[in-house]
Amino acid sequence: MRSVPARARLVVTAALMLASFALGWGLARTGLVRVSDPPPLTELEARFTEQMTNVVLVGQFTVTGREDRGLREDRYEIASVTKVSDDRWRFVARIVYGSVDVALPITVTMVWAGDTPMITMTDFSIPTLGTFTARVFFYGDLYAGTWQHDEVGGHMFGRIEPM
Repeated sequence: MRSVPARARLVVTAALMLASFALGWGLARTGLVRVSDPPPLTELEARFTEQMTNVVLVGQFTVTGREDRGLREDRYEIASVTKVSDDRWRFVARIVYGSVDVALPITVTMVWAGDTPMITMTDFSIPTLGTFTARVFFYGDLYAGTWQHDEVGGHMFGRIEPM
């Protein structure tokens, strides 16, 4: 059995994502599928959406068991964040992870601890990147959390800066 090169997998994944988008757009335009209005935002949610528009999360991450190698740079470009249902939020983000550099809309579960929003992902598949588990919270102009990708995981933290 022959393995498929990474570039070919990336092209196929991109083509499938484009086809899915085109199908959804087409169905919405024909009226066969009704697109619902976004849910109303609380004051805290509205501030979070504004704060997370055209920003970069700039920080570091650790790898558990490899602390002797020090901190590694972390960077996520966030174009926008939109509430899509009670606890589901769509982040339009550019992610650079290893040799992959991709911009994707990623819909995640977000919970609030008082005035602090936190992303919760458990065994969450991100196209072209893999499966992740993470807890990341945002407060003021800072973020911090834990991450897990297969057998590798650690901590992440940094600042929220304008793009």
